[in-house]
Amino acid sequence: MTPSDPATDRFATRAVHAGQSPDPTTGAIMPPVYQTSTYVQPELGGHLGYEYARVQNPTREALEGNVAALEGGAHGIAFASGLSAIEAVIKTLDAGDHVVSEENTYGGTNRMFNHVLSRLGIDFTFVDTRDSDQVQDAMRPETRLVHLETPTNPMMRLCDLEEIAEIAHEGDALLMVDNTFATPYNQRPLAFGADIVVHSTTKYLNGHSDVIGGMIVVDDDALAEEIHFVRKSTGAVPGPMDAWLVLRGTKTLHLRMEAHNRNGMEIARFLEAHPAPVSVFYPGLESHPQHDLARRQMSGFTGMVSLELGDGARAKRMVERTRLFALAESLGGVESLIGVPALMTHASVPEDRRAFMGVTDGLVRLSVGIEDLDDLKADLDGALKGL
Repeated sequence: MTPSDPATDRFATRAVHAGQSPDPTTGAIMPPVYQTSTYVQPELGGHLGYEYARVQNPTREALEGNVAALEGGAHGIAFASGLSAIEAVIKTLDAGDHVVSEENTYGGTNRMFNHVLSRLGIDFTFVDTRDSDQVQDAMRPETRLVHLETPTNPMMRLCDLEEIAEIAHEGDALLMVDNTFATPYNQRPLAFGADIVVHSTTKYLNGHSDVIGGMIVVDDDALAEEIHFVRKSTGAVPGPMDAWLVLRGTKTLHLRMEAHNRNGMEIARFLEAHPAPVSVFYPGLESHPQHDLARRQMSGFTGMVSLELGDGARAKRMVERTRLFALAESLGGVESLIGVPALMTHASVPEDRRAFMGVTDGLVRLSVGIEDLDDLKADLDGALKGL
């Protein structure tokens, strides 16, 4: 069996085959789970390419090759979580360096930047990256990285990747894009000039709510070597079973994302027409202020939908009345989830910052799964009745 060629194969073929070949010993079509911490060396200084599992693991390498191919990059580097992947990139910087970040990031990213990594002497400036001029104005001589989410969590804002890549590179900085919400099926930031793509593989890439993991994809060999060195030195690697489970998930990513995209769009339209929500945030809607940009950068709009209900009491009533939409953190699984970001994923963000970004107590975030669309609509309609 000839291995997949990421340079010529289309997305679905890469999803199923990239990074893998049948096991040469048994012919097993799925890569084995190499559940080992170390490797026997036939002679001193003559190992077989594997020395210690924190540094190398064949199961993990299969996943890394697969996701790199899906993103159109040369190197995939897997981590224990999405946060540890972002952390490793920041740890390639030096004390005194500066990072420009989207202000409406995932709450855990905001917390890590402000309360952990800032203590290492790295300075962070948060801006609304919908406005590229704000990014330009925030750049300094010591700026080394620009960090984006597009769409953002949970307000579904977008930024112009090409414009900001140009700004970052003119300032001798790298551009890192968290592509967790969009996935490589809907958006590939490297094609728009990004240097680093990051994923929480916990979410859509795995797709089954049973793994915590992260991934970095880069094209540049020297940058990949540096991030590998940080990972080896700090140890935030995923276990082989976790890597295997995510690899199982990526094989059906194209099929699942078609369902998520379809259901997300239909639920957004349903909510926009419903009398209860005040506002609906979804890039696929023509009413979204950045819909044209979404159509240029994205081929699909995912299953992430946010809606504003006006106050916390209404939001609480809604999220506690759903039957299929489970009240839980996280996103991107085949099952539908619902939550109130201000009290869950973004609770660590100061209240005044949440209010400034629009993350109110009345904001509800949906991760629309792949269940039957009519059942999902009926569930939401029942939860919204009386609001």
